[in-house]
Amino acid sequence: MRSGANIEGENSMAKYNRSISVTMPAYNEEPNIESMINYVIETMEPRFDDFEVVVVDDGSKDRTGAVVEDIAKRDRRVRLVKHPKNLGYGAAAFSAMSNATKDLVLFTDSDLQFYLEDIDALMPWIENHDVVVGYRAPRRDPFLRVLYGKGWSFLITLFFGYVARDVDCAFKLFHREVLEDVLPKVIARGATFSGELLVRIKRSGYSIKEVPVRHRERPAGAPTGARLDVITRAFKELFLLRWKFWFRPE
Repeated sequence: MRSGANIEGENSMAKYNRSISVTMPAYNEEPNIESMINYVIETMEPRFDDFEVVVVDDGSKDRTGAVVEDIAKRDRRVRLVKHPKNLGYGAAAFSAMSNATKDLVLFTDSDLQFYLEDIDALMPWIENHDVVVGYRAPRRDPFLRVLYGKGWSFLITLFFGYVARDVDCAFKLFHREVLEDVLPKVIARGATFSGELLVRIKRSGYSIKEVPVRHRERPAGAPTGARLDVITRAFKELFLLRWKFWFRPE
C-alpha cells in the first residue's frame, strides 16, 4: 500500500505533504467557472504546497474556455484543455484525469455543488486506500434527479456488483498511478464513464473507501444529465460494457 498523506498542525488547518491535481470537466459553465477556479485555489493553497487545476472545456458554446484561458495566463497552476466540440461528460472527465501530473488526483465538477473543504474528509483515508469516493449526504438535487441517481447506482450494482452507493458523485480522490493503470481500459465517454471507471478499479484489485461529503444546489446554469440523448447514450454504454464483460471478462 502506498504511503499516505502526512498531516502537520493538528490544531490548525491540515497541511498535506503531497501534491494534488484538481481536475474537472466544464460545458457551458461561464457563470460558474471563474468562481469555481478561485474557490479551488483558495481551498488548496493553504493545504498543498504543490497543486494544479486542470479544466477541460468540452466544446462549450459560451465563454467557458476563454474565462479559463484568461485565468491561466495569470496563474500557471491553472491549465486549460480544450475539446473542439462537445464529446460528452465522460470524454471530458477522461481528458481531465489523463492530463493530471501530481501525486493525487481529485476529480470534481465545475458547478460549485461540492464543498472543496471536504478534501479534509478524504485525505486521511488515502493513506491506506487506492481510491476514496465521496457520497452526497444528503444530495441537494431535485427529487427526480435524486431518484434517477439512485436507480443508476442500483443498475451498476445489479450488472457488475457493488462498487459504491453514489456512483456518479463527482468528488473522488485517486492515486495518479491507479488512473494511469485503469483509464486506458475505460471505453465509455458518456454518463457511464464514472460507473465503468469504478467497476474497472474494483476488478483490478484496488481498494475503494467511501466517505460522506456535503452537497448543495447548483448556483447557476443547467445540468445536461437529464437530456434524452445523454440518457440514451448512457444506457447504450452500460449494456455494451455488460456485454463485453460477459464475453471477454477482464
